[in-house]
Amino acid sequence: MNFGVRLLAEGKGSEPLRDYEIVIIISPDVVEEEVPGTIEKVGQFITSRGGEVGEVNRWGRRKLAYPIRRCTEGNYVVTQFKLDPTQVADLEASMELTEEVMRYLVVRKEEGEGAAP
Repeated sequence: MNFGVRLLAEGKGSEPLRDYEIVIIISPDVVEEEVPGTIEKVGQFITSRGGEVGEVNRWGRRKLAYPIRRCTEGNYVVTQFKLDPTQVADLEASMELTEEVMRYLVVRKEEGEGAAP
């Protein structure tokens, strides 16, 4: 048995980058001028872990379907990115700890899927 080859194959960074999309709802308490800084934090997190940030769409302030943290509005941002699948859990943990982010959703895109409408 050759355990060395198996360990190398299971090591971090051995996974190819996969396509993902993240939808972030940023608190309306964040001043409009600071929203790009929050978006940049997410981008830096992705690139610092070997990922690539693609298209970033700011949908702006929208009414929420139900109150979140007593807020009825939020700033929506949709970002396309590529990341090693082993790093997605770290990204989600980072979103949980970011006070400006009220909600987020990371979705793995299937091959051939286009950008969100």
